[in-house]
Amino acid sequence: MAFKVTNPWLIGAAAAVAAVAVAFSGVWQDRHKRIATRHDETAFKLQDGCLVLPSGRLPRVSQIDEPIKLGVHPAIVLGDSATRNAQEPTYIPRDVDAELCQRLALGGFVVLIGDSTAGKSRTAFEAMRATLPDHLLIAPHDRTAMPAAVERMLRTRRAVLWLSDLEHYLGNGGLTRENVARICGGNGHHRVILATLRCAEQVRLTCASTDGGDAARLVGREIQEVLEQAYEFRLARMFSVTELESGLARRSDPRISSALEHAEEFGVAEYLASGPELKRDYDNAWDVGVNPRGAALVAAAIDCRRAGFTSPLPRKLLEELHGIYLDTRGGHRLQPEPDADAWEWVTRPRRATTALLSPMTDSTVTVFDYLVDVVQQGEGPFAQVPEVVAQTALDHAQLMVDAEGIASTAHRQGRYALAESAWRKALTWRTATLGEEHPDTLTSRDYLALVLWGLGRLEEAEAENRAVLEIRRRLLGDQHPDTLISRNNLARVLADLGRLDEAEAENRAVLEIRRRLLGDQHPDTLISRSNLARVLADVGRLDEAEAEHRAVLEALRRELDEENPRTLISRNNLACVLADLGRLDEAEAEHRAVLEARRRVLGDQHPDTLHSRNNLARVLADLGRLDEAEAEHRAVLEARRRILGDQHPDTLISRNSLARVLTDLRRSKASE
Repeated sequence: MAFKVTNPWLIGAAAAVAAVAVAFSGVWQDRHKRIATRHDETAFKLQDGCLVLPSGRLPRVSQIDEPIKLGVHPAIVLGDSATRNAQEPTYIPRDVDAELCQRLALGGFVVLIGDSTAGKSRTAFEAMRATLPDHLLIAPHDRTAMPAAVERMLRTRRAVLWLSDLEHYLGNGGLTRENVARICGGNGHHRVILATLRCAEQVRLTCASTDGGDAARLVGREIQEVLEQAYEFRLARMFSVTELESGLARRSDPRISSALEHAEEFGVAEYLASGPELKRDYDNAWDVGVNPRGAALVAAAIDCRRAGFTSPLPRKLLEELHGIYLDTRGGHRLQPEPDADAWEWVTRPRRATTALLSPMTDSTVTVFDYLVDVVQQGEGPFAQVPEVVAQTALDHAQLMVDAEGIASTAHRQGRYALAESAWRKALTWRTATLGEEHPDTLTSRDYLALVLWGLGRLEEAEAENRAVLEIRRRLLGDQHPDTLISRNNLARVLADLGRLDEAEAENRAVLEIRRRLLGDQHPDTLISRSNLARVLADVGRLDEAEAEHRAVLEALRRELDEENPRTLISRNNLACVLADLGRLDEAEAEHRAVLEARRRVLGDQHPDTLHSRNNLARVLADLGRLDEAEAEHRAVLEARRRILGDQHPDTLISRNSLARVLTDLRRSKASE
């Protein structure tokens, strides 16, 4: 028997409740579908872009029995032994093992840094397997899989994000400071980011000059902020006495025995990976009638990597470029072998089943990273590959990651025209795939604006910065960190345009927000105070500028040591204001102190060291010590020409500074 309801208010209320229930049901169903769809898309991307089991599922750490799958170099094969079909050699314990395992047990972001073939990946693998066997292992193949990998990490309580060769996962669209904080922060989980990074790559990523102000430091700033979050473990290429003794207990493996026989000359892991043998083959190949064309293909591949092209290299690219290297070495006089023979030689595995150029597909290869490191360490982190090589590599780039890699490398080296072309290409792809208002697209526009600023095209830089700022304000609000970065960048351009009142107003507004949200001692707040101080100096309010710079320096000294790069930047800024105030003896003392510290920490050839020498030379000129000033400017100019090239802005600044001193010395012809 049904109850009959006659009260119209109750009927109306029931209808309303039913409508709301239906509405909420629809909302929750739609939401569930969206979530399920997103998770399905993430799973698909992970399967497509990460290491998975034959079933298609992500593995547990204990399910990975071959470290080669995670980037460990294959070991040498001795032709007359049973090692031909053997697994990787028995692991030789390293001195960092115990501390590394303790750190992994605590969770967080851990990076092993060392030369190529120092044993970083094998050491990380063994520590992970011993400490975290039941954790889910997420090992993305490249940066394009990072967003999905990060999302899966956040949905998993016990997981390891494995990033072999970390440089491939940094930059626009890759691992960010925010990703690290979200993955590793909070309670109720145990998540680890475990990465390896070659020393040469660390230097390349962090070698940008730090004296260019907030805008100039933006290139590479995100990467440096990521690296600053990590616990670093250094792994030496040459094994210690303790490590060699551990190896002696494992010399029943003939590969280890052979490596120990050469331990005074090479690192054990280096020898096992056949690095010295491959380097010797490459060097010998340049001899007349040996394999000079093959060597030229390898040289082209090395320089494409150094230019920022990190994906597998198209064979067509190397075929187009290798003639440059052949001609440089002697061309036809080297009696180069036919193309087919050259490709057979460079792709033939040596004793380690590793080739100089390893085929990835029918049309692409990768170069043995040991060779890249040897060249990069020999020529220094600021050495540039030929312009035609970098431009041709950009023309062949089919992925955003390579266009952006070439762009950021060129930008750090001051090759702004090349950087502009590369950033525009990357921006076109970002816009097409992500849309005009995606955060990664806006970051690419930030970088393009910085290039325009570096090229002196200030009106274009202003327009680009304003466009990005307008979008970020609308989407994120006035107080979002990215919005504040845009306002900082705009303020810098306004100052260089001579619109100092506008620049001061922008800097003060950003400083007020950062003080309120972050506090007086936060690094971003201190950057804003330093930027404001520079504008105050430009408008002639030198006493205020000095006070601001001293306050920033005092705060940095409390938080950091005297030789930290940020502390030295602040001392340099103060010294420049002291010089403008006419307190030249104080300015000289400060510049000399900064120069001494930078020489000790960074070396004589680092751009920051040369910047300090240039500033000191200017003060010496103002003091009337013109001969000393000329000698300093000439030394700096010679170094900048050698390291940065004739067209780099710092080189041109040095030429201008030297010309002024020559004018003061009444050597007018030389000055002109």
